[in-house]
Amino acid sequence: MAGSLTSMPASVAVLGCGLIGASWTALFIHHGLDVRAWDPNEAARRQLAAQIGPLLAQLAELGTGADRPGRLHVQPTLRDAVSGIAWVQENAPENTALKQALYAEVEAVVAPDCVIASSTSAQTWTGLSQGLRCPDRFITAHPFNPPHLMPLVELYGPDRGTLARASAFYESLGRRVVVLKKDIPGHIAGRLSAALWREAVHLVAEGVADVADIDAALVAGPGLRWSVIGAHMAYHLGGGRGGIEHYLRHLGPSQRQRWESLGRPELSDDVCRRLIEGIAEEAAGRTIEQLEAERDRMLVRLLKERGREGD
Repeated sequence: MAGSLTSMPASVAVLGCGLIGASWTALFIHHGLDVRAWDPNEAARRQLAAQIGPLLAQLAELGTGADRPGRLHVQPTLRDAVSGIAWVQENAPENTALKQALYAEVEAVVAPDCVIASSTSAQTWTGLSQGLRCPDRFITAHPFNPPHLMPLVELYGPDRGTLARASAFYESLGRRVVVLKKDIPGHIAGRLSAALWREAVHLVAEGVADVADIDAALVAGPGLRWSVIGAHMAYHLGGGRGGIEHYLRHLGPSQRQRWESLGRPELSDDVCRRLIEGIAEEAAGRTIEQLEAERDRMLVRLLKERGREGD
């Protein structure tokens, strides 16, 4: 049965070799797992080995992997990728019909104890699982981009055994696993991010500040604090010696006033134009690749520091 606890798989199948699939692939290889990778796009398959090179270098700098890294096997067909496999990490585009068609092909080949994990960022288990022959072995396993560096993996599925198996698997890769109690679009982190960005867009639409200044306020303010404690704990500490109880009693009304003033912006042509122009100004000529590299360098530095604190 899919829910039975077994040893960790020696190899995994990665379906979809885009941004998320490549990041997962690097993480798996770094931790000693062989990866059978497949994508319907031949160019994506051909470019994968070069794409994961810099990601593996970042992981090597962190120094938390296996003594022997795994190997990459790019497969020409889906059947070749999943035959005899015990774990499938699906990273197809956010299209329900496309994903369901892919699952049907996978289920026709894999054994009943193979776990199928979807990296979906916004879709629900309920919607994706329609039509599955063995839904108990299917889970949503939402990573935070880029998965090879960001520790979070959010899990949902109805079978406790499968979730226990999934938790053990991702934790063996150094991930911080959070299991949802309810199936909800966007999971936890995606919804928190969407709520924050909605207000950031509102501030731009209302002319409160420029895009770059809004980003700076987040990075230098709550973003820095949230990198070490969560929102609930931050407000607990904001209550002083009385903690969250004191905060709710004495500052709850002011918080409610802020909630009531939060915006519900529309992505009108004008707002989109202002966002695009604001990002261009903040990027200051840097390409997507350069911005990603800067982000990842900072993430590696933060992760190394957190690792030293844990020693």
